[in-house]
Amino acid sequence: MTVSSTAPGGGPPLVVGITGASGAAYAVRLLEVLLEAGRLVHLSISPSGQAVIGEELGRRIDLDRFEPEALLGRPLPSSGRLHYFHHKNLMAPIASGSFPTAGMVICPCSGSTLSAVAHSMGENLVHRAAEVHLKERRKLVVVPRETPLSLPQLKNMQAIHEAGAVVLPASPGFYHGAATVADLVDFVVARICDQLGVDNSLIRRWGEAT
Repeated sequence: MTVSSTAPGGGPPLVVGITGASGAAYAVRLLEVLLEAGRLVHLSISPSGQAVIGEELGRRIDLDRFEPEALLGRPLPSSGRLHYFHHKNLMAPIASGSFPTAGMVICPCSGSTLSAVAHSMGENLVHRAAEVHLKERRKLVVVPRETPLSLPQLKNMQAIHEAGAVVLPASPGFYHGAATVADLVDFVVARICDQLGVDNSLIRRWGEAT
């Protein structure tokens, strides 16, 4: 199968991995924003990520017969494009460093995924794609949402940071005038997009007039 490596407006794709930590709303909103921005997104979801999406959002997705609309809850935006790859498909383009990408985010990032990537012990496509981004020195953003944190988890965050990743905990701020849960979700998604170089106006920036 030939997979496009450029977005509709040009440029390599962004890779999104969804794993089994709480925070499925962050992942869905991130996908919406990236696609509405006209980006090409390559997506993979772990079985635990699938389970959390069902539990937290009530959206039942089939990893073997994936339908984007089932995840997003609405038709795909016409501006961007989405390519889905099964978590067992280690022959997918994003499993190779020779396939160009603009960066990757794991959102949310489970503790087991964080450990697997930090110690190069990957077992699925999300792990492998993340390891590729580290070895190729491309932007990798991991979004953990665990609390409290154990010492092994803290050490894994240190290890993956030292390997070149950005550790971006799902810790929303309140200084932008948040009034709803959606505002808090947008805060985290905006910070992810900033790291990926995706322009957005999801939040009021510090110092901006109200």
